[in-house]
Amino acid sequence: MKLVALIPARWASTRFPGKALTPISGRPMIEHVYRRALVIPEVTEVYVATDSPKIKQAVQNFGGQALLTSNHHLSGSDRLAEAADLLKLADEDIILNIQSDQPAFNPKNPALLAQSLKDDPTLEIATLAIALTSAADINNPNHVKVAFGTDHLALYFSRAPIPWPRDDKAVYYRHIGIYAYRTEFLRRFVHLPEGRLERIERLEQLRALENRARIKIIVVMGLSPEVDVPNDIQAAEEALHLENK
Repeated sequence: MKLVALIPARWASTRFPGKALTPISGRPMIEHVYRRALVIPEVTEVYVATDSPKIKQAVQNFGGQALLTSNHHLSGSDRLAEAADLLKLADEDIILNIQSDQPAFNPKNPALLAQSLKDDPTLEIATLAIALTSAADINNPNHVKVAFGTDHLALYFSRAPIPWPRDDKAVYYRHIGIYAYRTEFLRRFVHLPEGRLERIERLEQLRALENRARIKIIVVMGLSPEVDVPNDIQAAEEALHLENK
């Protein structure tokens, strides 16, 4: 069983085209992400999966490995499934889906996801969550919330605040989009039809739940800043600066 980190990076980001190459503390953002992925415990290989020759060349320029994939993929999962086929990964291999817009992510967190799949062969996916305390974050539809059971298996993901606190105070968790998949499941997942709940909420992970996938939620501390728009660059640079103090 191999543990492979794949970083999907498309050029045509809606809010920030070409953001993978934007300079963060003097290096392209994708380089920060790649170098962190290299130090994830037990990772054997790291690849950027991109639709852009510019991104592929930039990765190769700093000594990284990159795969050129189709520019017709609708999601990162589709891109990673193509990358898995290009790399001829075995069904039992574990893929870590590392987001290309988190240049300060903690490499220990993806390792927790991989270990959860190794420990429980019935799991298809594992992903991260963090507790929310700010009302603005809880009510922000761009911050996806997740509810899970006592076994930490996901019950539902939503852009709305869940659970709704009718008679008691609720604890909210934000879903962080770093995943571990079994390769066999990822290949199967991308051929499933779009789910009804997925279509309503525009959340791909609901397709997995609608098809009875078991998704383990690992709660972690500390949220690494995401770069969604140019105004987010400063927060990412500050996070990296604090680490290097």
